Amino acid sequence: MFLTPLFSLSPLLLLLLLALLPSTPAKDHLSFTFNNFKAASRNLTLDGIAEFTPSGLLALTNGTRQENGHAFFPTPFPFKPSPNASVSSFSASFIFSIIADYPTLSGHGIVFVVAPAPGLPGALSSHWLGLFNETNNGKSTNHVVAVELDAIYSSQFQDIKDNHVGIDINGMDSVEFKAAGYYSNGRFQNLSLISGEAMQVWIEYDGGEKEMKVTMAPVHLPKPSTPLLTLSKDLSPILNQTMYVGFSSSTGSVPTSHYILAWSFKINGSADGFDFSQLPKLPRIGHKKVSRLLTIGLPLSLVLVFGVLSGVVYYVRRKRKFAEVLEDWELDYGLHRFKYKDLYIATKGFKEKGLLGSGGFGRVYRGVLPTSKVEVAVKRLSHESVQGMKEFVAEIVSIGRLRHRNLVQLLGYCRRKGELLLVYDYMPNRREEVELVLKLGLLCSHSEPVARPNMRQVVEYLEGDIPLPELKLMGISAAGLTFAHRDGFDDFALSYQSSIGNAFSHSSSVAGSLLSEGK
Repeated sequence: MFLTPLFSLSPLLLLLLLALLPSTPAKDHLSFTFNNFKAASRNLTLDGIAEFTPSGLLALTNGTRQENGHAFFPTPFPFKPSPNASVSSFSASFIFSIIADYPTLSGHGIVFVVAPAPGLPGALSSHWLGLFNETNNGKSTNHVVAVELDAIYSSQFQDIKDNHVGIDINGMDSVEFKAAGYYSNGRFQNLSLISGEAMQVWIEYDGGEKEMKVTMAPVHLPKPSTPLLTLSKDLSPILNQTMYVGFSSSTGSVPTSHYILAWSFKINGSADGFDFSQLPKLPRIGHKKVSRLLTIGLPLSLVLVFGVLSGVVYYVRRKRKFAEVLEDWELDYGLHRFKYKDLYIATKGFKEKGLLGSGGFGRVYRGVLPTSKVEVAVKRLSHESVQGMKEFVAEIVSIGRLRHRNLVQLLGYCRRKGELLLVYDYMPNRREEVELVLKLGLLCSHSEPVARPNMRQVVEYLEGDIPLPELKLMGISAAGLTFAHRDGFDDFALSYQSSIGNAFSHSSSVAGSLLSEGK
């Protein structure tokens, strides 16, 4: 078969034949740029817990504890023109964010990695940052250069502090490191790696100067003119002819998410900038914003409800505390009935300071009535007293109506939950004067009129001008008196007989039943 020379073919036929010939390999790629990691750009190699989010984030970790995640560009880059040549210049830039569940604690951090393979087999989590393990850490056979954004202090690897940036070569001990931050107008500004804010990092290696620089800044600021780290070192003995680039991250005991928002890389030139309008949005930091109704209204409502309930409880308890029992006989025969609350206030809560005396029937307290400001003596009958309800009623019905100028007057009484109190007119607690008045009262009540002192003598007795005669000589003993005459007691006799008649014969009276049944 005769073959026509190619140059003799028509131009159209020549183009057709050239299209059918096998294509030759294209020149090795030297750069890439990801403004986000949405579906069209998901051509990375992931392992561990690394994943892409629906919004276009590269999530190296997802909040899981004690795990690591890796993401590598699947194709190697020619870092050297030949195996024994010097490393070419290269640069990388990326935007990252670290979001932790707690404001001051987080996972360990993010690392930009140049490695001989698209992965880091056997790498450990936690403070190993997903880079190395105990057996290969520091070995020259690793051929790894990395820039770490480390949020946790580890004395094992000679960290200066937490929240630092370091350059690592073949191991976890950084050969150059500094606190995270940037320079602005010659002044250093601190940055918190775990603030949850987006930050940009620039990594540049000058193959001619044999110098590596690392710079960082908040995402809204341009690249600072002064780098954060500068390492003068020839990377040619460390890096192979072809190398892979990617990221590594790890978590410890604190749930943390490590995100890459954008990434660019270039051999022999500066990495491209980003289109910030295409950057993915970060998850909301912390809890969702809660309405004022829940943050202010609900607590205020709870406080008001609690206050109302407390007031109701206080009112009920106070009402029970001062509750009184009122029976029929009190309406028919009782004196003035005092409220327990008034007597409680009058005696200042029956404090020991106001105690006048005590005996078998109870204790007597001095007090001042809150409304009338009258001084009174309040007898609080003891629960162990032999004086029961029967005697109490009889005392109120009988003595309560007793009126005599030489006797202390019973002003009233109080009953509360089985507690019995009698209120008397107050007399200063001076034993001699009380004894004098009692003796004088007995003398004035002598059955023989001639034995009773006249008013002038009473005054002289009270003034102490003359002494009282011995009562025994006057026929007065502890057995009592026989009243032959009722001088000064006429009113009492009539009222006493009427009281006793009513108290002991009134069939419908509770007092009558109490006295007759002996309760």
